[in-house]
Amino acid sequence: MPLDLLIKGGTLPDGTVADIGITGDTIVAIGNLPTDAHRTIDATGDLVSPPFVDPHFHMDATLSYGLPRINASGTLLEGIALWGELRATATAEEIRDRALAYCDWAVSMGLLAIRSHVDTTDDRLIGVEALLDVREKVAPYLDLQLVAFPQDGLFRTETGLQNLTRALDRGVDVVGGIPHFERTMEDGARSIRTLAELAAARGLMLDLHCDETDDPHSRHIETLAAETLRLGLAGRAAGSHLTSMHSMDNYYVSKLLPLIAEAGVAAIPNPLINITLQGRHDTFPKRRGLTRVRELRAQGVTVGWGQDCVRDPWYSLGTADMLDVAFMGLHVAQMTSPDDMRACFAMVTEDNARILNLPDYGLRPGARASLVILDAADPIEALRLRPDRLLVVSRGRIVSERPRSRPRLTLPGRPATTDRRHRL
Repeated sequence: MPLDLLIKGGTLPDGTVADIGITGDTIVAIGNLPTDAHRTIDATGDLVSPPFVDPHFHMDATLSYGLPRINASGTLLEGIALWGELRATATAEEIRDRALAYCDWAVSMGLLAIRSHVDTTDDRLIGVEALLDVREKVAPYLDLQLVAFPQDGLFRTETGLQNLTRALDRGVDVVGGIPHFERTMEDGARSIRTLAELAAARGLMLDLHCDETDDPHSRHIETLAAETLRLGLAGRAAGSHLTSMHSMDNYYVSKLLPLIAEAGVAAIPNPLINITLQGRHDTFPKRRGLTRVRELRAQGVTVGWGQDCVRDPWYSLGTADMLDVAFMGLHVAQMTSPDDMRACFAMVTEDNARILNLPDYGLRPGARASLVILDAADPIEALRLRPDRLLVVSRGRIVSERPRSRPRLTLPGRPATTDRRHRL
């Protein structure tokens, strides 16, 4: 019986050259396969990767840049204040339309799984309503995990805990929080205990904005790790941002990193946004705020690059390209060796899929037939070029195609090429 789709001769991220056979929504074979298929795609010389995964995003705010005004200071706090103004006037329809437009961008870039925080501060829960609708609409081709996120703090508003619980009752997937934005350090620690117990009681994952500040004394990640150990949440808990670790005392960090690893807490730095928002109160030297990525990985912590924002009150740029995220991350984290660069590619694919606990992810027989073909020879070249996504397959269906683009030069006196692909 012929295959539904055959990807012929592509290079997998580990360097293996192989055919991939797909029937229905499943990868059924990988190797040197016969050409009996309803459709065959020649991927010779191209990188065939599992889909990109974003473990940290804010889809309720995306594509709202300039509403109600531009973030003049460029700071995190002004961005939060701006979002509060927009949140008060936004409609569910507006949020849904912006989110769906972003999901279309994502699919075209081979980004087929996103974890998005959704603000639960407003008693109307219109963002929750909108993104639950979006999750249902995109479910046939994109995995959208939603995090109940009390942007203004769990205990700073009278209905903070109540609204977060209401969002979970409506079907939001993950418990979120922002302990460093509570009124006191004590309230921050109390919010972590409350949220971790809620996640444990409901059998849910936990993902906290944790220590997104330049203050080296913001140490809520320590409490998150301790609560994860106490409640048995290993593999289900993540600390996002962790930017205060950039400024912490090295002796304290030497104790903290093994604790995070022991607890099984994942780390989600967001390099595009962390280096943009952090250090705004510094003169020089000016901190860039990215957490200790190499050191966390050396301890065995699962670390995944997140995008965080695209065209919203906190960030004016962005294209839904996780290779842009990894490209910036490898520069700021100084992960420039070949092994480190390959690790950065895994941090926007396999490692992020592990953080989201995605079932049936990867390029192997029996896995879900979702993949992306890139106009690059290997993961390092993909990071260097951030190339075209020639083909995107989601659950066995081709959802995006684009022709290979090669500009032509006409130069006097010699032939010329614009092919940027180059392997040593």
